[in-house]
Amino acid sequence: MSEERFDGMLLTMAQQCEGGIQQLLDIFFGFLSRKTDFYTGAELPKIQQIVISSVSKYYQAAADRVEKEKKEREAADKKRKERQAAKQAAEKKQQEEEPKIKELTDEEAEKLQKELDSKKNSDKAVDSGAAGDSSDNKKPSGEGVDKSEDEEDEADKGKIKPNAGNGADMENYSWTQTLQDVEIRVPFNVSFPLKSKDVVVDITPKRIKVGLKGHPPVLEGETYNKVKGEECTWLLVDKKVVVISLEKINQMEWWSRITKDQPEINTKKVQPENSKLSDLDGETRSMVEKMMYDQRQKEMGKPTSDEQKKEDMLKKFMNAHPEMDFSKAKFS
Repeated sequence: MSEERFDGMLLTMAQQCEGGIQQLLDIFFGFLSRKTDFYTGAELPKIQQIVISSVSKYYQAAADRVEKEKKEREAADKKRKERQAAKQAAEKKQQEEEPKIKELTDEEAEKLQKELDSKKNSDKAVDSGAAGDSSDNKKPSGEGVDKSEDEEDEADKGKIKPNAGNGADMENYSWTQTLQDVEIRVPFNVSFPLKSKDVVVDITPKRIKVGLKGHPPVLEGETYNKVKGEECTWLLVDKKVVVISLEKINQMEWWSRITKDQPEINTKKVQPENSKLSDLDGETRSMVEKMMYDQRQKEMGKPTSDEQKKEDMLKKFMNAHPEMDFSKAKFS
């Protein structure tokens, strides 16, 4: 007979016991006294032996389960870190092996020259306008000023401002994130200490479900983007809070929400410096900071760090050789 078949009924009883486990045990042993011959069918030492034997059996089973879950979490964390390190090493090697100079096609060379000519003419016009300005002929204070980065685009109005962990504090749960991971904390307001068997946590690459057995889920739906289901872990903290760790498949983006039916945060206001960069070694940290900077630049329509370096090198070389004609040059 499966012992778990009574879990729903016992869980309902436990939830109604404001006195906690002591009250639940009093109810159970009172039932044995009123409705069975448990106390009259044997001597007290025999009864005590039966109770102690049962307690010892499940105490050891619980200890074994906790130890097993701990080892599984440690193994999953170790495996995840090894995969991250291998991926970062592969990306670094790929970057080192990429050619620094490549030949452009005639069309690309012509397009580049046009962009340079256009920028050169624009710079000259700005210089001429600056030289001709006077105190009586200034532009209105609002003209020519870039839109403040603090102002929200129309599409971002109504979105939630990220919390300190670049996530959000929702009504029934909170979440934080780095570029690699998402952490969800779900507190349960119950009058008894939770156990792992009381909790439902189902995670697939595209969906998540979190709640208590026999109750509607607190969080359920299709995730913002895919996760590595086999690398995702969860644990019970202080017998009240479920903490879930999701590993992103796309580790070059910020999530705006956990499931697609939840309110969104404004990812343009995410602060990468709040991520746990201090946990990384110097070389890896520099690479992650560069990726985050490039992502912000792309979102604002500005050149990435590599594009800026190439542009600066090109300008420096052209300024050093004004006698050369770059219209047919092939470089990048």
